[in-house]
Amino acid sequence: MTSRFYSNSLQTTDLKNGPTAGWLVDLQDVVKTYQGTAGTFTALKGVDLQVESGAFVSIIGKSGSGKSTLINVITGIDRPTSGEVIVDGVHIHALNEEQIAVWRGRSIGVIFQFFQLLPTLTAVENILLAMDYGAQHPAAERPERALHLLELVGMVDQAHRLPNSLSGGQQQCVAIARAMANDPVLLTADEPTGNLDSKSAEMVFHLFENLAQAGKTILMVTHDNELATRAQRTIRLADGKIVDEFTNR
Repeated sequence: MTSRFYSNSLQTTDLKNGPTAGWLVDLQDVVKTYQGTAGTFTALKGVDLQVESGAFVSIIGKSGSGKSTLINVITGIDRPTSGEVIVDGVHIHALNEEQIAVWRGRSIGVIFQFFQLLPTLTAVENILLAMDYGAQHPAAERPERALHLLELVGMVDQAHRLPNSLSGGQQQCVAIARAMANDPVLLTADEPTGNLDSKSAEMVFHLFENLAQAGKTILMVTHDNELATRAQRTIRLADGKIVDEFTNR
């Protein structure tokens, strides 16, 4: 693979402002408002949320409750209209677009419902591309690390296959391995099992459980209340607010 598309001298450590009371994720009075042709819509309404390192947190709620918007402001995909978003000591809301892109590529593993694998790259090449972007590991070590990540998700024997030759569950396993490419401090997943059959969904969710047991911090949006209760902690959103929160184990 000859992809060396990105280079940036900005270091993630340059962005850190220090931890906030020991929380890995700290949201303080976060509001997110969208302006559209139909008027103003407020997706998040004064959300306060703290997540400790190593937690596995599920986020549930009806469609339009603000679940995806919450994930998007935590990962820097969306900017809050007001309030503070602090992840691993970095004040995300205060970064410019270049800094956000560098920080997200090196510090956050994002997993999507529809996989978002590049169709012209093999499974291992999709992971290597993420490593090239993050530049967290020496180039000579990346191929071995990529194969190791595929082995962790049970996909090393599919390393050189294109995404369209894999099942939906297999593609999501590769996407999880890609999200782990730069050893992120936080994994976020927005409906990661929403496009899978029940058998594939169970396989994918089991991977999240294994990652949580290994100490990874995971925030997962799901419509499946049964799966949600298998996380350590569940947050329920309604109308842009956290209305309930409980510990599952």
